[in-house]
Amino acid sequence: MTKQLDALEGKVAQVVNLCHSLRAENQELRARLASAEDERLRLVERMEAARARLEALAEQLPEEGKA
Repeated sequence: MTKQLDALEGKVAQVVNLCHSLRAENQELRARLASAEDERLRLVERMEAARARLEALAEQLPEEGKA
């Protein structure tokens, strides 16, 4: 009976350790996801600004056949 309890205790300890490890990994992944989302939003803003500049430049180009 003692061996069975010791084995069960060891398995419970493994599960507890795995839960702690997975929780830490989950927190790290959430932080990385938030960082990636911030970077994506920053890049979207830069693309929109570049598109606006290109559209402004395109409006300054002479029309075909009128140059």
